[in-house]
Amino acid sequence: MNEIPVGTSGRHHLLVTPETAIDFIGDERARVLSTPHMIAYMEWAAREAIRPYLDENEDSLGTLVDIRHLAATPVGMSVEFTATVTGVNGRRVMFRVEARDEKELIGEGRHERFVADIGRLVAGLAAKRNP
Repeated sequence: MNEIPVGTSGRHHLLVTPETAIDFIGDERARVLSTPHMIAYMEWAAREAIRPYLDENEDSLGTLVDIRHLAATPVGMSVEFTATVTGVNGRRVMFRVEARDEKELIGEGRHERFVADIGRLVAGLAAKRNP
């Protein structure tokens, strides 16, 4: 893993579709971006932000999510997700994450990821499956 500079950021864009919208409200006109999808795309932006700094055998795993969903975004509207590195402690990387639709800030919070060696992760998972 190379040094990851504080301030490094990643972005992801999404057009809210029925597949990313909550559907249990019962009225199609009330379908909005679901909180789990919002968080997943925040994590995606964070992962992509640091990927260029990782070695070929490394990737990052989410370890902490502390997010507030502030406003609803209807189907058909675009959202931009941003993750900015706020600190690095060994293999732990901390982020400030935000989501903004075409009108306003819809989500914000903090997120942490752990940079893992994929080979070690796979070996650990195998050991967990077969004690």
